[in-house]
Order: sequence, then C-alpha cells, then structure tokens
Amino acid sequence: MSQPTSPAELPWARYLGEEDRAVLARGRFAQRMGFGIRPAIVAIDCQRYMVGERGVKDERFPSSCGEIGWAAVDRISQLLAAARAVRVPVFLTRFALDPTAADIGVYGRKRAFLDRPDWCLEGTPGSELLPEVGPEPGDIVFVKKKPSGFFGTPLLAYLVDRKIDTVIVVGGATSNCVRATVFDSSSYNFRTIVPSDAVFDRLPISHAISLFDMDRQFADVMSTADVIRQLQDLPRQTEGQPT
Repeated sequence: MSQPTSPAELPWARYLGEEDRAVLARGRFAQRMGFGIRPAIVAIDCQRYMVGERGVKDERFPSSCGEIGWAAVDRISQLLAAARAVRVPVFLTRFALDPTAADIGVYGRKRAFLDRPDWCLEGTPGSELLPEVGPEPGDIVFVKKKPSGFFGTPLLAYLVDRKIDTVIVVGGATSNCVRATVFDSSSYNFRTIVPSDAVFDRLPISHAISLFDMDRQFADVMSTADVIRQLQDLPRQTEGQPT
C-alpha cells in the first residue's frame, strides 16, 4: 500500500491552519487507497507548448510552465522508463485544436484563441509531444479536446480492456487537465495516484491547492520515487496488452 508523504513535504501544508487540519481529521479525509495489481500511466499533455524550450526564457510559448515544467518532465521520463521496464501500459494525451478554432468550444470564452505555432494548434511544433516522454513502442497516443483525458476519448475503453485497476496521472497542468482527469478516474472507480513532482502548473498556488484537493478525496498524492518503488515491486505484466 502507498504511504502518505511526510507532512513537511506536502506542497499545500503552508496554506492550512489548525482549524483546517481539525476539519480534515474530524472528517477522516485523505485516507490511502493504495495501488491495485494492474496499473497504467496516463501522461497528460506533455507537449512543447506546455514547457517551451529547455533553459530558454522567452515569450515564444505563451502557455509555457518553464523550468517548473521541465523539472516535472524529467521526473515523468524516469517514471515512464520504470513503467515500460515492467510493461505497465503508457497512454500519452495531446491537447490539440484545429487551426481554424472550429473545435475550441466554450473554452474559447475563457481563453483567447492564439493563432501561433507555439501554442496547441494541430500540425504546429507547439502541439508536438516532447521526445523526453515518447512515444515509445507499445505506447498509445490520442488527442483530446477537453481537459479530462477521459472526455470524448477511448481511454476508458483501453483501461477496461486491459483490466487496469490503478491509474497514475502525470503531466500538466495540475489545476486543469490533470485535475479533471484525476476526478474522472476516481469517478470511474480506478485507484488514482498522482506523483506530486511529476505534475506541473504555471502558478504555484494552483499546483499546491489542486494537489491538496486531489489528495483529500480523490487520489493518493506521493513522490515519483515512491511510485517507482511500487512499480518495481509489481509482477511483470504481459506486454501491456489486452488479456
């Protein structure tokens, strides 16, 4: 079973007062759900538009999370390597909009459409997956049009077909697409794991509070190192293919 992160390491700890902690204790929130026996990794939107170029500070990538994002990408790369070594299935999402803005939907009422190649427009460099995450042979890549990796995609069917019981969610942004995917994963009754250093956001407060909300009621938030140890203790899966 997964273990809770030390209180001193919790990204949200400094935002909570004694009354908040009392509420959590009284309601017995943030219990550990732990890993099942057949996990999969869902890497959310590990794309160029999300992090820009490593070590380059410029304005070319208006949605970039910068060095915070790159630090998480390095952890994601380590985690994916460990998962592939034991044949845990890896699913990579891409958020990509039509260059005509025909499919942006209501999102376009909250976020201005950016007609530029360093954003998330299909066919542009910004929409491409980062080579640090893949895909590798056996990985499955699919496009999503909404925040959750489940909404309007074949992800649920892939997981059911492989008898997955545990979904490990990584990528970005913590407060947007990661959070939405975690909530849907929990709603479908998957044990859901979030490595806190393998997800990233543009705003530290959004990152911290979103992790808090997920850990409180919908997922186990833990470190990448702890997730890797859990994966290494699993029996080797059979090619990550349907059984």
